[in-house]
Amino acid sequence: MNPTDATPVLPGAEPFSHAGSRTGVLLCHGFTGSPYSMRPWGEHLAAAGLTVEVPLLPGHGTVWQDMNLTGSDDWYAHVERALLDLARRCDHVYVMGLSMGGALTVRLAQRHPDLVRGIVLVNPSLVVEDYRLPLIAPFRRLAARLLPSTPGLTSDVSKDDTSEGGYDRVPTAAAATLPKLWRAVQEGMSGLRAPVLAFRSPQDHVVGPASLRMLAQRAVNTTVAIHLLNDSYHVATLDHDAPAIFDGSLAFVREHRESGEGADR
Repeated sequence: MNPTDATPVLPGAEPFSHAGSRTGVLLCHGFTGSPYSMRPWGEHLAAAGLTVEVPLLPGHGTVWQDMNLTGSDDWYAHVERALLDLARRCDHVYVMGLSMGGALTVRLAQRHPDLVRGIVLVNPSLVVEDYRLPLIAPFRRLAARLLPSTPGLTSDVSKDDTSEGGYDRVPTAAAATLPKLWRAVQEGMSGLRAPVLAFRSPQDHVVGPASLRMLAQRAVNTTVAIHLLNDSYHVATLDHDAPAIFDGSLAFVREHRESGEGADR
């Protein structure tokens, strides 16, 4: 079940869709976030003529309590359906993700190497950084009853007066499903064959450098290019370096589409 079917979606958190060329891009937002943080990126790619989909993950974009009815399996299934639909309409498909959306992006590329031509990651969350999460994962429903949520760090943006439109609480039961997603990503690294363009903010207060370090070390069957975003925090898609992400990802798509690299190489 998708709780957002019953709860009104917050203004600005709605999915974004644009029908363009036969080159498609799927954008995946992060944990407790929404398409609000991805819309400017999606609009930039759409203005360049690409077909763009920015889905709203189950439990997101409404109230944080909805997230405790969902988990990483639901979020992955949702973006997988979006990928398969996009692949039916487009000849070439790229997937891009922010934070936890980066983990979903990598997992899609691992499981669908025939469809995903390349991926772009922005401050991706790919490894456990809070070691309490694996401990509570087996007891997540009990933990959620005892402590349904904890304070969250939202709108980690250097730019003044900028909000990412996400929850300010971390839903406990939902968060406890993240280690399963991260473990699947790490165990599947040898299956990642799509070229990777990654952006990292050294001043990220949410995700540390361990995720991209792991990716660079274990993605042995593809290329990984990492660019630093020195003027942005975690939600870099809304921060000072956003133009570099938007332009860089568009150039990445054009480069690999013309070179023939990726899924159909």
